[in-house]
Amino acid sequence: MARQFEYPFQNPALLIEERVHDLVSRFTLDEKIALMHQYQPEIRRLGIKAHKQGTEAAHGIAWLGEATVFPQNIGLSHTWNPQLMKQIGSVIGDEARVFYQKDPVVNGLTLWAPTVDLERDPRWGRTEEAYGEDPTLVGKLATELVKGMQGDHPVYLKSVATLKHFLGNNNELDRSKCSASIDPRNMYEYYLKAFEPIFVEGKAKSMMTAYNSINGTPALLHPYVNKLVKEKWNMDGFIVSDAGDVLGIARDHHYYDNHAEGIADTIKSGIDSITEDDKEESLEAIREALKQGLLEEGDLDTALRNAFRVRFWLGEFDPELNPYANIPESKLLAKEHQELSYQAAKEQVVLLKNENETLPVQSSKLNNVAVLGPLCNEVYVDWYSGTPSYRVTPFDGIQNKLKEQNIFLHEGYKLIKIRSKRTGAYIEIDEKDGNTLISTKQSVGAEIFQLTDWGCGSQTLKSTTTGKFVTTGDECLAATSEEARGWFVKELYTLHDEEGVIRLTSWDGQPVCVGEDGRLFATEGKVEKGNFYEIEVVEDGLKEAVKAASEADTAIVFVGNSPFINGKETIDRDDIILPPEQEQLIRSVREVNENTIVVIVSSYPYAVNWADEHVPAILYSSHAGPELGTAIADVLFGDYNPAGRLSMTWYRSAEQLPNIMDYDIIKGKRTYQYFDGDVLYPFGHGLSYTSFNYSDLHLSNKEINRDSTLEVTCLVENTGELDGEEVVQLYVRANQSRITRPIKTLKEFERLNVKQGEKRTVTFKLPIKELAIWDVVSESYKVETGEYTIMVGSSSAVLPLQAAIHVQGDVLDNRTCTNRVKAFNYDDYASVYLDEGENREYCVRTNNEFGWVSFKHCELSRSLSKWTVKAHAQAHAELQLRVGCFDGELLATIEVEENTDWQELRTTISNNNKLTEKDDIYVILKGDVQLSWFQLA
Repeated sequence: MARQFEYPFQNPALLIEERVHDLVSRFTLDEKIALMHQYQPEIRRLGIKAHKQGTEAAHGIAWLGEATVFPQNIGLSHTWNPQLMKQIGSVIGDEARVFYQKDPVVNGLTLWAPTVDLERDPRWGRTEEAYGEDPTLVGKLATELVKGMQGDHPVYLKSVATLKHFLGNNNELDRSKCSASIDPRNMYEYYLKAFEPIFVEGKAKSMMTAYNSINGTPALLHPYVNKLVKEKWNMDGFIVSDAGDVLGIARDHHYYDNHAEGIADTIKSGIDSITEDDKEESLEAIREALKQGLLEEGDLDTALRNAFRVRFWLGEFDPELNPYANIPESKLLAKEHQELSYQAAKEQVVLLKNENETLPVQSSKLNNVAVLGPLCNEVYVDWYSGTPSYRVTPFDGIQNKLKEQNIFLHEGYKLIKIRSKRTGAYIEIDEKDGNTLISTKQSVGAEIFQLTDWGCGSQTLKSTTTGKFVTTGDECLAATSEEARGWFVKELYTLHDEEGVIRLTSWDGQPVCVGEDGRLFATEGKVEKGNFYEIEVVEDGLKEAVKAASEADTAIVFVGNSPFINGKETIDRDDIILPPEQEQLIRSVREVNENTIVVIVSSYPYAVNWADEHVPAILYSSHAGPELGTAIADVLFGDYNPAGRLSMTWYRSAEQLPNIMDYDIIKGKRTYQYFDGDVLYPFGHGLSYTSFNYSDLHLSNKEINRDSTLEVTCLVENTGELDGEEVVQLYVRANQSRITRPIKTLKEFERLNVKQGEKRTVTFKLPIKELAIWDVVSESYKVETGEYTIMVGSSSAVLPLQAAIHVQGDVLDNRTCTNRVKAFNYDDYASVYLDEGENREYCVRTNNEFGWVSFKHCELSRSLSKWTVKAHAQAHAELQLRVGCFDGELLATIEVEENTDWQELRTTISNNNKLTEKDDIYVILKGDVQLSWFQLA
């Protein structure tokens, strides 16, 4: 007998769209309002269960308990292995299902990962979360991760990937209120290119918008959310706001005066689910928006259909048909998952330098090994890490390899005592509770603290008695923390050396004082003579580490960062150098031991110039999860031949970088595509213990049109003595163009195993349309006709195989200035940025009262006599029209008066006899003025 359904939405035989429309139509208005929040409530009368949108899963399921932890995303990007990423995605989906089955109300299946933001600047605080600086690499890796997360069933989804953060989110400074200025070429050739394939090919079903604005429009409200993501890329799932961001439209951006207007615009602009800690305030804003007529009930219906469509795909309403409904609990932390984590940890290790075959270390020739540095006996997690069920530190891994050798361990920490400058009393641990820091007049009980300097004025103090970090509590300082971590890292202190005495401040800059009861506390503005201290060094860790290194056959120095200190979410790095004490440790150890190996364990690139020049071998790893130590030891001792490749350029100095708020990678010469200076390690760099030879480059065509696909083949031979993996990389360069083009651009890559002495044929299929640029004149992608060079090799800097092709494509049109020329479609500029104009169109605005924009290859005529502009000024301003260069012949001037509205202004062109058939036009902006468009007639 056929099963009977009370409502059509319960019937799996119906199309999803029918079911979704039927369900949403049955909600009352109050229910619809409540369901707009991330935590969707139960609707008992319809049998709808409570549902949570959003579970953290950056590199494994996080915050729900022990789960499989993979390397940080920056490490995963160094694998250059899309197939591995799909396997990892599948594991994340499996473990999300196990947690969901335990508690479906709390543990959601819409996972907030992956982070797709492009890492144009290594100082960005969230570099650990993303996949590098190149859109092709990021797009391919994230696409496969998403496929694994969502599963391969034709109807139902294992879990849902939520791409973060759309768009232009690559700085932490003022992230909730700043605006990224991104012109059309940067937008369409770079920033959007990473997201597009993940939706179009990967079929990602969710996305999170960014905190920042783009060209003056908050990301939540940006037209691209609907026009590109939902309409052009056909993303048919739901879009969610970042935490607190909807109310931030009024609170942080001051874009609207009240939350009702902000939330109404948010929903109309394509946001389907609201993430707010203050749930009631956001829902009340929806009620008020409906009351004022800013929103209609149909707007809520559209958003809820998107959200519930995903819930149907997740199989919530069809448990008997859902293939992912009963993932065995044994899949959580399954042995095969841990093995995959271990494999990923190995694959992401990058051999940066290996002089005179220093690596791999021959353990049979060792008697004594010194394992040194602050990272040598740690496995750190980060904010979005899961909870590992075990941890193998680098020291553990090395110790497991060396059963008979003598191993000396020293982190290089200083051991210190702290005493009051005024009274001479030492700081100790209160015997009453065993953790509170107190100051007494006795010195016999002085506590010995392990002092670690992380640079940038960030230090931690760890009690040698409790083995725990000193943290700042509400009432006092106490040695109670297992780790220095948290959204606010209250285990951080700064020791200010002021002419030999120390002023101690807490994580938030408050002076550390001694209370009347002797307890230490931090309070605002209380700086007295009695709050100064003296440091007594009990043991100099640097000296001990150097002594050990001098007596060892090999010294292995582990340096890097703690993921919660100096660079993290909300905090960008000030510089890209190592902490000075770590730099000094490397130099001092190398001075006494020529067999020094440096291992960088970090979330970020570093400018390790001295080490690169003087240390024979350098390895790099991200914080790679519980198998970090095993993976590092495998590489150090030759049980695994490294093949990781850098996903970011390693610069020599922060002086090579523009301001972190400069999002123009073309003019700012950012990333390997445009940077023409000397780098420390190039994008794609990574060495091997074997050697590879490239030969026999063959192109299927030397003359090809824009609608064809080029087949590129070559031979890769392992000419060394070991089996190994190589990452073969294909780049393209346009040999001529009338606009600035990249020095080279990655288009394809493949990681492959090549046995010793073996030759492998590598084949790439390159659609010529992938060579397209964004033409600002026609506002479309075009493949420029001309000669291109195809380059194949092992990194962006090592491309031994090169050949030219001629592409029959498009000819870029000259500008016809008798039609309106949008100001933001400039060819060059100075001292301007993009802002929001009329109807959310971009406009050009001055940075500092004077700037210019230029428009090249304009078709002109001496018959042109009028210049019309659309402009807006905050105060009296001026626009000038010049020809040839920014200080060229003045053709016209327009005065722009202060006005609340945009003004269309017109003037007569003088000196039109200076116009030629084709020339460059410059518009000069003086004062705080915005320019939308101009036109000649």
